[in-house]
Amino acid sequence: MKQLLSYALLIAIVVISTYISIGYFTHNKVVPLYSDVELRNFALSKGLRATPSSFEELLKLVDNNASNPMSKEKIALGKELFFDTNLSKNRKTSCATCHSFAKDIKNGAILSDFLEKDTPNITDCSACHLRDQSGVDRFTFSQGDAGTAHPHLLNTQTILNTGFAKYLTWSGEVKSIKEQSQNSFRVVHKMNIEPKELEDRLGADKKYISLFGDEANITFENVNKAIEVYVKTLATRGTYDRFLEGDNDAISDQAKRGLANFIHFGCKGCHHGVSLGGQSIQRFPLRDFANMYELRLNQSVVEQLKSFDSRFPFKNDGGFLGKNDNYLFRVPILRNVAKTSPYFHNGSVAKLREAVDVMARHQLGRHMSDEQIDEIVAFLRTLDGEIVDYGIGDKK
Repeated sequence: MKQLLSYALLIAIVVISTYISIGYFTHNKVVPLYSDVELRNFALSKGLRATPSSFEELLKLVDNNASNPMSKEKIALGKELFFDTNLSKNRKTSCATCHSFAKDIKNGAILSDFLEKDTPNITDCSACHLRDQSGVDRFTFSQGDAGTAHPHLLNTQTILNTGFAKYLTWSGEVKSIKEQSQNSFRVVHKMNIEPKELEDRLGADKKYISLFGDEANITFENVNKAIEVYVKTLATRGTYDRFLEGDNDAISDQAKRGLANFIHFGCKGCHHGVSLGGQSIQRFPLRDFANMYELRLNQSVVEQLKSFDSRFPFKNDGGFLGKNDNYLFRVPILRNVAKTSPYFHNGSVAKLREAVDVMARHQLGRHMSDEQIDEIVAFLRTLDGEIVDYGIGDKK
């Protein structure tokens, strides 16, 4: 009993000390008021950039691999491959199955298969938003062509705007779209097909012989090169981009305050560039102590001690600990973030507002007011956008 009381006293001291220290260091941070021009220039000076509106400008940013130059013909080939379910072992899964952005579910994304069966990892959000241009499947985690889940139950990351990213996958260990495409074909919890079988299937299809130019060109390497250049064209633009380019009325006053908060509170330190993410690998969470004040008073101290885990602010289903198990994670892309729920590596957080609060407390060590969180959410919603038509063929 004395030991139990000692634990309770220790927890109380830590909780009170945490509140005091957080309040001391983060209370009443005043974010300056900016004119529209000042805010725009401030954002640009901090490395925030608009998505290019022309194909020529896009190429300047993403056509950066001398061994795989972009061409409209190769992009068209990559598009065909991206939506083709015949490229998976059981002929049920395409790249677009998990990376959906088709408004019409019949155009490539085979998500209807998931909806017709009891899918334990489906979320409330996914039931209504499978057709969003999100580049994800809106499931907590996906099942591959063999019906196998990812061994760590990882949430699908958006494929949109990845042409601007330096790192891919949750661990950030993959550094090119082509490499990730190659991996996705071979692993059992995705496409589950070996290179030779893939090449044989494509070589038996007259359409692909024509698109590749010659049957001899149908190689696993060339398949993934084509997919890479197509994916690089999947960039989105929205009201945020129009604001950065000079349209003062493109976003609301609340969103403008959210943009100022986003910069001043330090979010832009990791989420910058055109994609607002994918540029670095960072430790998460930075502040383990933040979990201490999640203790609920209506539960016994004993139960709290049993379940206490300060590593993550949510249950870490799948047990993934980042790169080399060192809590190092690739910074997610924030473009279209309002459409890519659920959030974090195992999809444990369903709502965008909650995700912002988690990042504020556990990554920045800051207690934001409800008003500040709402402003940042308003800003994040300006990052929603449609895939840009660069005049290289209709996208599905």
